[in-house]
Amino acid sequence: MAPRRKPVIFLLLVALLVVGLVSTDKVHRLAVAQAGPAEYQELDLFTDVLALVRKSYVEEVPLKDLIHGAINGMLAALDPHSSFLPPEMYQEMKIDTRGEFGGLGIEISIRDGILTIVAPIEDTPAHRAGLKAGDQILKIEDRFTKDMSIMDAVKLMRGKPGTTVTITIMRDLFDKPQEFTLKREIIKVRSIRAQTLEDGFGYLRVTQFQERTGDDLHKALDLLRKENQGTLQGLVLDLRNNPGGLLDQAVEVADAFLREGLIVYTEGREAASQLRFSARKSGSEPDYPMVVLINGGSASASEIVAGALQDHQRAVVMGTQSFGKGSVQTIIPLGDQSGLRLTTARYYTPNGTSIQARGITPDILVNPLEVSEAAEESHIREKDLEQHMNGAEPTEGGPQFHLDEQMRKDYQLMRALDLLKGWQLLKKLDPKAA
Repeated sequence: MAPRRKPVIFLLLVALLVVGLVSTDKVHRLAVAQAGPAEYQELDLFTDVLALVRKSYVEEVPLKDLIHGAINGMLAALDPHSSFLPPEMYQEMKIDTRGEFGGLGIEISIRDGILTIVAPIEDTPAHRAGLKAGDQILKIEDRFTKDMSIMDAVKLMRGKPGTTVTITIMRDLFDKPQEFTLKREIIKVRSIRAQTLEDGFGYLRVTQFQERTGDDLHKALDLLRKENQGTLQGLVLDLRNNPGGLLDQAVEVADAFLREGLIVYTEGREAASQLRFSARKSGSEPDYPMVVLINGGSASASEIVAGALQDHQRAVVMGTQSFGKGSVQTIIPLGDQSGLRLTTARYYTPNGTSIQARGITPDILVNPLEVSEAAEESHIREKDLEQHMNGAEPTEGGPQFHLDEQMRKDYQLMRALDLLKGWQLLKKLDPKAA
């Protein structure tokens, strides 16, 4: 019965402290008398410190600030992803999931005690400035980020569009930290980007999992089919630098490519945190070959999708090791329009693998080298030699590319396309082998 008394005891303590009518000694005696178990008696330390701060600190501090500070301190002792959301941050968090917010366009986390960029969002000030996944943020303006919470960092970097903020970045390739001055703007995140790579082969880039991602995915797939005479021979699903987002949208994306079986399950202490999500046969895509691209900026929801498709052998996962965020955060509204982001569960891939702090291991490891077109064009061919014999002119019936220069230099993407084309060639040579 003791665990059921705890909320009542805590609320009673807070009420007594807020009205300020009970001395620390009386609160201590009340807590001991009501709590019973020795672990609850440690609450007297909190009440002692609170009473001393309110009475003896050099300046008077609003009780609300002290309570919020205590909450932040308590959550900081848990994990980097649990945090208190004051009213303004809670509202911004809800805006984030809708895909529009003000700021620089980066997803951040705390790795080994250092504020670290998980991924820059495409076509944002951070992305255009060249910030990369894994960059360490040492300073924001003149404030060092050591021991700074994620929420405090977000609050400093967000602001009125058109204003600037300077952040100091350390990267493995840097000899010393470098400053980047970015202009804040309204960040409108386009969740899905679709394009035909080459006749019959489609490309889908998921930048973040938002409220409309599942619907946008189906629209993008319909568009790709129209561009390719109604069918696809293969698809590249690009989850690189995707920081994650909504769990239900990750499930919907994975479900689009799976006809049956478990997609992901979660395990936590409470019954509400023990969930299982399975694929539905309706609405599934045809079984064309797929390659999923991931890297160190692929986190959370993107790892759910990659892990599900990998475990069901529905796609080949290519790229580099993913970020390794295998925990689930629940957003809990609080009474004063604030919120609590609390880690309530771990999620597991269909084969029962937890990727927390490990990440998804690609089936084919491909580092992000750059394809050099200049080197290819520098080769001397027969037609370049003097007095070469004339031959037939090249035919124009070959593959039609739809790639811009930047995509053609994307080595990982080109490797993925080559793998899909190789699969189709193998089927033509030996249908049984494919």
